[in-house]
Amino acid sequence: MKFGSAFFGWLTATGTAVILTALLAATGTAIGLGNQVDPNQAADAAADNAATVGIIGSIVLALILLVAYFCGGYVAGRMARFDGVKQGVAVWLWAIIIAVVLAIVTGIAGAQFNILGNLNSFPRIPINEGDLTAGSIITAVVAALVALAGAILGGLAGMRYHRRVDKAGLGR
Repeated sequence: MKFGSAFFGWLTATGTAVILTALLAATGTAIGLGNQVDPNQAADAAADNAATVGIIGSIVLALILLVAYFCGGYVAGRMARFDGVKQGVAVWLWAIIIAVVLAIVTGIAGAQFNILGNLNSFPRIPINEGDLTAGSIITAVVAALVALAGAILGGLAGMRYHRRVDKAGLGR
């Protein structure tokens, strides 16, 4: 594994996920999903349809992660040239390592740095976090597996480029 290539693959995956999420939010705004909606009414509607919101949100999250980690795996596989599967796994490992480090920092720093939770004007879905435990764990596991699959497939696709170049040779 080349961890430098994998790190840049992880950066690509993260950047792609941010861009795709922003495009999704912009598309929702452009088609008028948020026009003239009272935040309290939206929160009540989300609470009433929590299962539907959770399922659709999970599917959209899985698609974004699949595409983003495919791109990250592709970058790592293309940069490292050999063994795209290992490079894809390394991209995924970077994501896991950084997530664990951030979880530890958050655990140590406490809730005082939960910026979105401290903003009173920020609309939030009024569901107790304890009610979402089983669904959150399932979503996290599925998200991790989808990201791993996307990174491995991307690593294979990035490596495939070099295989075609090697087959063609250098014009000899």
